[in-house]
Formats: sequence, C-alpha cells, structure tokens
Amino acid sequence: MLGGCSGSPPSELGVRDGRLAPCPASPNCVNSQASDEQHAIAPLALRGSPEETRRRLLQLLADEPRVRLVVQEDDYLRAEFTSRLLRFVDDVEFLIEPQAVQVRSASRLGHSDLGVNRERVEHLRQRLAQQP
Repeated sequence: MLGGCSGSPPSELGVRDGRLAPCPASPNCVNSQASDEQHAIAPLALRGSPEETRRRLLQLLADEPRVRLVVQEDDYLRAEFTSRLLRFVDDVEFLIEPQAVQVRSASRLGHSDLGVNRERVEHLRQRLAQQP
C-alpha cells in the first residue's frame, strides 16, 4: 500500500542546456536557478575544487538516511530521498559548476511539501560547509 507514494521519476530531470528543470507551479520544489521567490534558493558553495566538492557531496549523500544515488556523472548527481513514514520520494539534483553547485529538490507527488525540500537543501548546505 505505501509503495504507491513513491511515484515515477519525472521525465524532465537532468541537465538541458546547462540548466536543471524548472520547478512546477506547485510549492513543493526549490531550484537555485529559479527567479521567483517561491522556488528560488541559493546555490551551494564549492568546498575546494569542483571535484573535491563532488566527492564531499557523494560522502554526504551516503551518510544521509533513506537516500539512494540514482545518477552519478562528472558534474551531475541525482538522488532520491524517501520519507520515513509514507515513503514519499523527492528527487534532488546537483549540477556542479566551476563557481557553485546548482541544486533542485522537488516532490514527485502532492501539491505542498510543507517546506521539506527547502529545509533539505539548507540542511545539506550546512553539512557541506561543516565537512573538513
């Protein structure tokens, strides 16, 4: 019964023309490349070189509970975060650029996420900044 909350990955995920997919109109997504206040969030700062930052992100994701790394490329990572109770799945993407890490976090299902995606990105930002 609870497996029905995971949904399927949206077809627009990934990088196209150097950009992550825009957020839908619903308030259950944040994107560092968005310009509207509802969806905009700051990119993540690099920690060392882009390659070092990528390694740190991979370690950080490996340490997070209920996270599955789905795509691992040189400058792009995509992970699925699954909620503890209802097993909702959120897609989190990282585009590692020379100056910063663009990030997008979006719920697959529902309208509102009650701020979960924004909180997740801020949590990851804090953890990334604390890593040696």
